[in-house]
Amino acid sequence: MRAIVMDATGTPDVLRTAEVDKPGKVNSEFLVKVIAAGINPIEAKTRAGRGISAAIASYPAVLGNDFSGIVVETPYEAHPIKVGDEVYGMSSFPRATGSYAEFLAVHSLSIARKPKSLSHVEAAGVPLAALTAWGMVVEVAKAHESQRILIHAGSGGVGHFAVQFARYFGAHVIATGSERNVGWLTELGAHQAIDYTSTRFEDVVSGVDVVIDLVGNVHDDTGSRSLGVLRPGGLIINAPTGSWPTFLDDAASAGLRATSYKVAGDGSTLAVISRLLESGDVRVFVDQVFDLDDAAAAHTALEAGHTRGKIVLKVSDY
Repeated sequence: MRAIVMDATGTPDVLRTAEVDKPGKVNSEFLVKVIAAGINPIEAKTRAGRGISAAIASYPAVLGNDFSGIVVETPYEAHPIKVGDEVYGMSSFPRATGSYAEFLAVHSLSIARKPKSLSHVEAAGVPLAALTAWGMVVEVAKAHESQRILIHAGSGGVGHFAVQFARYFGAHVIATGSERNVGWLTELGAHQAIDYTSTRFEDVVSGVDVVIDLVGNVHDDTGSRSLGVLRPGGLIINAPTGSWPTFLDDAASAGLRATSYKVAGDGSTLAVISRLLESGDVRVFVDQVFDLDDAAAAHTALEAGHTRGKIVLKVSDY
């Protein structure tokens, strides 16, 4: 099968197209023909030698988490999801081959039926970002009415889902983004959208209950500055790997609660998100689509830092 591989970590140029063996499924896995694969920041960090690169057991390695595709083999004959069904979900990279490939073996607990209202390209932009946003906003922050939630990078992959989930569950949503995205953040459901290029959020926001930190301190000490806008005992949830190594101690020193968040490829939660996508209460936005062979260009575009929503690879024809 065709796949995007890397022989070592480095710049996007380490990504190349190659012919590799098709994975074989074992036990409760599905074999899926991948139609589209989402691109995520953790993959760019890992490719660059950060992120979870230390867990890559051997090279050449195939990156990728998100996928949308068609079932080729099922775990067993009577499984409710059949050969030919359209599914989407998350791979277990780097424990297994990633989704930047024409075929993927994936555990049955990590997939869900693809929403009929979404194309494969749209669906491939959902799993990791939406599950991360759901975990932070719904499971950890427990978004509810009268709660004030500040979401940094609200127009990004995780952020645009976080804004929608927080609004859906009744929270008062404040989101930061660039000038071009302020209006779009309001359309997504933010009650207050702040252009971080012209306004210091701490000058216009205070007393929030929760900060969804999708930036950390890699840009303008966004994480540290967020501690000052939380109410006493408020909660900050940090997601980007390595973005703010001291955040737990910093929050504790300020009398605040803090936790990181690591996403799991939970198909049952993804099925719940699917219903919100089908109803139109939540939507996915795909900013750019690249052919599989152009994975390096997709990573370059992601690392430029101006993506609205998601970037997706078109892997195979439907």
